[in-house]
Amino acid sequence: MRKINVFDTTLRDGEQSAGVSLNLEEKLEIARQLERLGVDIMEAGFPASSKGDFQSVQQIARTIKNSSITGLARAVQSDIDTAWEALKDSAEPRLHVFIASSPIHMQYKLNMTPDQLVERAVQSVKHAASKFPHVQFSAEDASRAELPFLARLVEETIQAGATVINLPDTVGFTTPHEIGKMFAYMKEHVPSIDKVVLSTHNHNDLGMAVANSLAAIQNGAGQVECTVNGIGERAGNAALEEIAVALNIRKDYYKADTGLTLKEIKRTSSLVSKLANMPVPGNKAVVGANAFAHESGIHQDGMLKNKETYEIITPELVGVHESSMVLGKHSGRHAFKEKLTELGFAGDATQFQQIFDAFKDLCDKKKEVTEDDLFALMTETMTDAIQESYELQTVQVNYGTNNIPTATVTMKLPSGEMAQEAATGSGSVEAIYNTLERIIEGPVSLEDYRIQSVNGGGDALAEVYVQVKYAGFESSGRGTAHDVLEASAKAYINAVNRTLIRKAYEQEQTNKVNI
Repeated sequence: MRKINVFDTTLRDGEQSAGVSLNLEEKLEIARQLERLGVDIMEAGFPASSKGDFQSVQQIARTIKNSSITGLARAVQSDIDTAWEALKDSAEPRLHVFIASSPIHMQYKLNMTPDQLVERAVQSVKHAASKFPHVQFSAEDASRAELPFLARLVEETIQAGATVINLPDTVGFTTPHEIGKMFAYMKEHVPSIDKVVLSTHNHNDLGMAVANSLAAIQNGAGQVECTVNGIGERAGNAALEEIAVALNIRKDYYKADTGLTLKEIKRTSSLVSKLANMPVPGNKAVVGANAFAHESGIHQDGMLKNKETYEIITPELVGVHESSMVLGKHSGRHAFKEKLTELGFAGDATQFQQIFDAFKDLCDKKKEVTEDDLFALMTETMTDAIQESYELQTVQVNYGTNNIPTATVTMKLPSGEMAQEAATGSGSVEAIYNTLERIIEGPVSLEDYRIQSVNGGGDALAEVYVQVKYAGFESSGRGTAHDVLEASAKAYINAVNRTLIRKAYEQEQTNKVNI
């Protein structure tokens, strides 16, 4: 059974999804969960792209010990040096350096000849290898490269010190048959290929990212690059959970496995979905809400007689199960802490008390609190380490079918003073947002609004995601509450506060440059 290394790029390629913006605490929370899942390599970001990305990569590298942390760098010496400063304190420093390899990229993006490109790649890998014990070289857009040139590029970068060679389908263009041929060609025509691990990285533009990843593994890839829930630029990346479960269920066929802790998959998927503000479709393989639902009468009959008639993946395999411990208003601190620990809680006493207080408040509104409810409360507390600029105190809405919805909001201002305003709208949520905009300094434009329940039932927690444009920035926000309108207000304020933090940070960086 071959061991396939899992290279997770949720925090780098996944964060490049349109509308996704994670703060440091959110990235750390995802990194800790990826470590619990057991990913071998974690791409934490692109250190040279911004001060914020540098700090995130550096903090993750210093925090995570059981996964190798890597950062992305262009084939530019300054990028590599910056990445080293961010990653040098990690348990196993690793660099991911890339340059394009297809004719169209060489001509129109890089304006380089093939010889110039090989020279740049070799110099960069040599420089990286002088600092990092592990250097991964990626031939960007390899699926559209000319195979003889690609083989030459791969051989020379191996000689320069690369330990991993990645052959990406950057634009999601190739097919399983073609990618298999590409990997087979490298195995046959690159003399030093046995000295490195071959890696595959596939985008989903034609819906074949997972199929292409599995075909690459069949043809010699020992590492697969993927993201949780398949998030990423354009149509996304190969989905980690689908690849891992496919290899596990079809060990008989692929003769390979990832070694991941599969029961952590559902929790990892839920965390990334919440923090990235990207709900998982109900029909999503492995982690969708309907992945283990059977509606057809024929299917239900078969399931009752033998689950294997229609269920090739058990819910328990990926961590989908009903909580055996029911929590309610009479539950004590010890039982509550045990459950939080089981969910992956790693916070301090103050954060525990905040979650416990929120739990007790929720118990007054719900008879039973589910594991999903606790996960939502924990996620909100652990990742919202934002210095509150605006803080919601109260919200009240008057609504009737024959009346104009009117909202009254009381809010604490950045100055510490209290403000109260009222406004109308065509609906309850619009009335709240019109009121909040009156209190907040400067115009706020709502770009997107989404709502979903944490779980089923009339007393479910509501989660609201918004996208706003404020003070020249686009920002996302989320809010969780038992009441939909309260969750809507929290999400809006969260987005505004994120913008203020970002604005203050950029102003601080500008001041440093001026000094």
